[in-house]
Amino acid sequence: MKSRRSTVEGFCENPRSSRFALPLLLLSTLLTLTSCSVIETSFSAIKTAFSAIKTSYRVVKKTVKGTIWVVRGTYEFTKGATKLVYQIGKFTFEVVRAPLEYPLMSDDIETIDGLPVKEAIRLGRVKNAPYTVKGRHYVPMTLASAQTYEETGLASWYGEETRRQQGGHMTANGELFNPRALSAAHKYLPLPIHVQVTNLENGRSIVVRVNDRGPFPSDHNPDSGKRIIDLSRRAAEQLGFAEQGVAKVHVETIQLEEA
Repeated sequence: MKSRRSTVEGFCENPRSSRFALPLLLLSTLLTLTSCSVIETSFSAIKTAFSAIKTSYRVVKKTVKGTIWVVRGTYEFTKGATKLVYQIGKFTFEVVRAPLEYPLMSDDIETIDGLPVKEAIRLGRVKNAPYTVKGRHYVPMTLASAQTYEETGLASWYGEETRRQQGGHMTANGELFNPRALSAAHKYLPLPIHVQVTNLENGRSIVVRVNDRGPFPSDHNPDSGKRIIDLSRRAAEQLGFAEQGVAKVHVETIQLEEA
């Protein structure tokens, strides 16, 4: 095998061949460096793109596992309907459409789908529409992504104060909030949707109707925005954490089949 030195000497001994070989070598090197630069630039752009679409939820690719829950009754409002009653397994849901003049449960929501909140609710433009809270833009997941959503994190419960206030309160999709119903708030899931929530500390599990937005960071507790779901008082009681306030839970959407 020739040494590096003998190769160089070969160029010097044959000036005619070296006159063409050296420029070719330099051209090859320049092209390689330029290609590397382009690749690095492209990779940098890709990283930036991925950074821009990160959200705080995790979608897992999987096939349907476990039982497909059977729903008896209509679980979404039809035109003109003001009340729904239906069952999913052993869980009964009673849902009432709230008058538009009722205050929102989360009055920090500024717009939905670029519209004033009540106008978006009136027009039915809520389900997975983007919305803003205190200047922060939230983009819910698509209906397809929601079908395979599951996440583990902290749950809290909210809304008990509404029992001591005069009049009713409205969820982000226009339903009457009821602390005794099995309902929940989520930042990214389409509204409404049903999820199974399991308390990982005691193994208890229930199904709830997600019909509101939250939990969001509060002024006195910024970490509250890191929680993945807010449940009604009754849901927290059935999961066994109403007194302690928070619990580690597993949340996943359930597959429904109409009876």
